[in-house]
Amino acid sequence: MYDPTRYAQPPGVPPAVEPLVSQPAIKAEGLVRSFGPHVAVDGVDLEVRPGEIYGFLGPNGAGKSTVVRMLCTLLRPNQGSAWVAGHDVVHDPQSVRVRIGVALQEAALDDLQTGRELLRLQGRLFGLTPGQIKRRIAEVLGMVDIGDAIDRRVGGYSGGMKRRLDLAMALIHNPEVLFLDEPTTGLDPASRTTVWGEVARLNRELGMTIFLTTQYLEEADVLAHRIGIINRGKLVAEGPPGTLKRSIADDVLVAEVIGDDADTLTRLGRLPGVRSVTRDGDRITVRVVDGPAVLSPVALILSGDHVEVRSITIRTPTLDDVFLELTGDRIEGAV
Repeated sequence: MYDPTRYAQPPGVPPAVEPLVSQPAIKAEGLVRSFGPHVAVDGVDLEVRPGEIYGFLGPNGAGKSTVVRMLCTLLRPNQGSAWVAGHDVVHDPQSVRVRIGVALQEAALDDLQTGRELLRLQGRLFGLTPGQIKRRIAEVLGMVDIGDAIDRRVGGYSGGMKRRLDLAMALIHNPEVLFLDEPTTGLDPASRTTVWGEVARLNRELGMTIFLTTQYLEEADVLAHRIGIINRGKLVAEGPPGTLKRSIADDVLVAEVIGDDADTLTRLGRLPGVRSVTRDGDRITVRVVDGPAVLSPVALILSGDHVEVRSITIRTPTLDDVFLELTGDRIEGAV
């Protein structure tokens, strides 16, 4: 569990109280946010337990970042309520701000300063003394791998290094709750894996509550204890990754085909054990209770229609399958 006594608190800020299991680290009820006629967030309810990594999954424009900005006190909800670290985001925003760390999609870093200078500045903004800043810099650099680059100007950093520095800045004041808004978007696979390791270590070693928004399915699957799926401003599903995947089917048959027959999907859907059939371009996806038992009947139907079958494979469900089942869409870039 999160230990607020492990590191120094900023002067003038009441020490964080170890969160009770009965008190959520984050709670939202009926959150609504509109921009003109566009409803970006439409009645979202969610709850995140202390010490949990909560993955917030959805495509671009689904409302993920808007929810984060409301929880971080950067946007006021039009309707609804939210509490973070036990404080109301609308009526007591300052108490929320001193207890959270935030790394948004676009890191606002001064290219002319070194990483260490930016960490010192961030510490001063949170009221830490010079001694506390020195100690906290050493501690966060032990959590986030920046290496010798910490004393170089940020303008020479790679995208991955900037993301890691932004994460270190979000941690400098030892927050109770850490918000990461698509922290690996645009990173190469190696940098993405490094950030994943650092996020997992923060949670494992400090018990820190982490609210992670992402459009990368694998990221949510690897890191999150529970996942919320948002689509068109509404929370459409929530649960542990394994539970969500098991909720739609036991197996998935994927047929790569050429050609079309209007009756093919109907005939496939009538087979015993088939839960759903969808087509996306040249890919037909059949969700079934028992893949091996249905493989031959599916192959027979496809071979008898006016389509050319290039391949048929069996696999277990993925989060992309869950999203497709719930929304009728795939997340952009998902395999």
